[in-house]
Amino acid sequence: MRRPLSRPTPWGTLPRRGGRGRGGEIEEGWVEQEKRNPVSGRLRNFAKDQRSLLTRAEALFWSQVRAGRLSGHKFKRQVPITPYIVDFLCPSARLIVELDGEPHETAERRKRDAARDAWLRGQAFEMMRFSNDAFLGNPQLALDAVLAAVERRITTSQPNADRLA
Repeated sequence: MRRPLSRPTPWGTLPRRGGRGRGGEIEEGWVEQEKRNPVSGRLRNFAKDQRSLLTRAEALFWSQVRAGRLSGHKFKRQVPITPYIVDFLCPSARLIVELDGEPHETAERRKRDAARDAWLRGQAFEMMRFSNDAFLGNPQLALDAVLAAVERRITTSQPNADRLA
């Protein structure tokens, strides 16, 4: 008798493959994330489409952080966090990195971004925003700031972190 590759859940069947881990395995805690952050199919599909439409700054950032290239810390790109899609997320640190182009320079968009950032902070995420020009002008400075934030968040989120040193 053939066994299914995935188990049924209240949300349907977990994906058999699809970029969860290097071999397609499902990350630990993935099902729990679905409970906390149910994402509509429409939002999930839009996020997938956005992954193929990276700006120059986003492509450069992704090339530097993907597959644990930033000191072993894992990042995801174009992640739906209902009702938003964030550019980059380091799940272990709950750190969101946004790279903003010209559309974010209007007063209306800055106001919307501020409300969005406040909501995400209320969900225990930390936000970092860089303009595309600032990132492209000195990517290493931005990457160093991101790494420092990731390590600070991971260190402070671990109970008894001071005893581990």
